[in-house]
Amino acid sequence: MSLNKLIQPFPWSRYSKKVKLKIQNGRSMGILTEQEAKERGVRFVQGEEGKVSDGNYLRLMWFVDKEDGIIIDLKYQVFGETALIAAAESAAELMVGKNYDQARRLTTDLIDKNVRDKESDEAFPKETHPHLNLVLSAIDACAEQCTDLPLPTTYVAMPHPNEIGEVLEGGYPGYLEMPLKKKLALIEEVLDRDLRPYIALDAGGVEVINLINGLEVVIAYTGSCTSCYSSVGTTLSYIQQVFRAKVHPDIKVTPNIDWEQFNG
Repeated sequence: MSLNKLIQPFPWSRYSKKVKLKIQNGRSMGILTEQEAKERGVRFVQGEEGKVSDGNYLRLMWFVDKEDGIIIDLKYQVFGETALIAAAESAAELMVGKNYDQARRLTTDLIDKNVRDKESDEAFPKETHPHLNLVLSAIDACAEQCTDLPLPTTYVAMPHPNEIGEVLEGGYPGYLEMPLKKKLALIEEVLDRDLRPYIALDAGGVEVINLINGLEVVIAYTGSCTSCYSSVGTTLSYIQQVFRAKVHPDIKVTPNIDWEQFNG
């Protein structure tokens, strides 16, 4: 990574609105200490990337649960361009509550999609990707210090159901009266915003293959989800809860799964 790529300025107007808010409100900026970790009975790890002398430096700190490898708190310190602040803050939002293995699976694309104003418009200018990669390197450095910690055998890369966020009482206004195309568009929007980024952390995906009577969503899994038992358990339950909170309270989600894959 060349020094020129890291220190060049980036026009403010080229960031998404969400990225600008991350820069202005760095909620995860701060410091964690090993002493505090000992008092709380958790593991303290940190990863450092870049150099102050080069104009960009990042220090990432985690508190990790020793029982299941979950990142229960994190902070970061930065010295450098606004792009590095934005990248660190955007990644931090995705990591808390995930385990270290999920965190290390973050990609520049997943971080970018999480802070886009529009699905088609990238949140970070291409020139800022070295800063995003700097953050990913710090994440990997932290994760390497956790590989001896156990991971739940049934974990899935999903937020806890209590973290669904805003629940639309009665569902999305006028959903049942919408034409089929608009119903599908709304369902895809919820998938893109609230579900796919987390499923992708576990190298999986989900596609809508049918919508029956507006209330039965038939889905198909892709990637690692096709061979995961949780795809018909925890993951499926979470997807349905999100749709019931964001689309309609009577929605049912049905997986189209070849059951022979579980018998091989």
